[in-house]
Amino acid sequence: MNRDKTYHITTFGCQMNEHDSETIAGMLTEKGFSESLERDKANVAIINTCSVRENADKRFFGTLGQLKKIKKNNPDFTVCVCGCMMQQQHVIDSIKSKYPWVDIIFGTHNIHQFPQLLEKVMAEKEKVVNIWDDGGDIVEGLPAKRLYKHKAFVNIMYGCDNFCTYCIVPYTRGRERSRKPADILEEVKRLTEDGVREVTLLGQNVNSYRGDEETDFTRLLYQLDQIPDLKRIRFMTSHPKDLSDKLIQAYVDCEKLCAHIHLPVQSGSSRVLERMNRKYTKADYLGIIERLKVAVPGIAISTDIIVGFPGETETDFQETLDLVETVEYDSAFTFLYSIRRGTPAEHYEEQISEEIKHERFNRLVEAVNRISAKKNAAHVGRVEQVLVEGISKNNSLTYTGRTEGFKLINFQGNPDLVGKIIPVKVTEGKTFSLEGEVV
Repeated sequence: MNRDKTYHITTFGCQMNEHDSETIAGMLTEKGFSESLERDKANVAIINTCSVRENADKRFFGTLGQLKKIKKNNPDFTVCVCGCMMQQQHVIDSIKSKYPWVDIIFGTHNIHQFPQLLEKVMAEKEKVVNIWDDGGDIVEGLPAKRLYKHKAFVNIMYGCDNFCTYCIVPYTRGRERSRKPADILEEVKRLTEDGVREVTLLGQNVNSYRGDEETDFTRLLYQLDQIPDLKRIRFMTSHPKDLSDKLIQAYVDCEKLCAHIHLPVQSGSSRVLERMNRKYTKADYLGIIERLKVAVPGIAISTDIIVGFPGETETDFQETLDLVETVEYDSAFTFLYSIRRGTPAEHYEEQISEEIKHERFNRLVEAVNRISAKKNAAHVGRVEQVLVEGISKNNSLTYTGRTEGFKLINFQGNPDLVGKIIPVKVTEGKTFSLEGEVV
């Protein structure tokens, strides 16, 4: 392998970042680069950053520090950083002053320019910082090197207009911009021709999608449902304040829309939700959940929950625990609140101590895991339709896939099954996954 034409990408954060990294990989592949599985064996290293949680910040700077030695031993090693953190000036200033081995800094809005930036740096040996403050027109037709041949991420919109008080995303991803429905439909058709059977539609808030005067998110789902070779449709993320009865009806009408929804609640306390600027109450959220469960019996529901938001009392936290017990989530991403510089909540008084945060976090995780284990155990004996993804990351002797409800299931298989949807009987339910056997 030509060392001068190899790259390695490290990705932190959400599915949007994962898809951005696929696009970067696709552009590099078109330029004749090959992927290196080891960062120190590559000639170009890209770190795609996330600014949503403090932990991601720390991991990024830790990873960046590891590249200093590689750069010292190989001056031609090109270090590139991008993603949401780069949209914040204080981060750029820190990198320029403390991490001089970084060659290219670019942001979320000009990913399409990366090949040109890289070519310039490699030719002229000059560092480049190129950040756009906003996204401008959406650039269509960018290539992507997918992790899986049979499933794909598809961006339907970019940015966020919600301005939750804890969240930096509207400042790093910009205001909402929707892709034209014709461009989305054409992309999905091309993907199915390339073997894709499942697409996940991406947006910070897909419910806000407005492709044109006639096409909202629900109408887009109905249109995608008509694509012949597409077997499964998923989407994320959905904001509760914008989840309509029309969308709930789409679960009933659209054969290919998977019976799973990721619906971040963030807190079970209406008081805290108001301070978060979420624009719904606990009762509003529970009403949505009830309508979903009535329309789609057995629908799998996952969520995001923040513990220790400024001013959260024990009573507020008990409201969150009560909501978790009421909804009975199939899974939940749980987070300790961390101050995000530049957000309104940064200046809120009554910041919660780390000790209290961790104590509440542990109680929440115990409840979430207990319910997940119970729900997974209830699947034993059922036959699930599973899209086979490949060999399990944890056991090379087994294959893994996802049920329609997005549950991970492991089973004995063979390479011919990869990319196919097959019946698998559940034999064991664990906390985070299922075990099964091919029927």
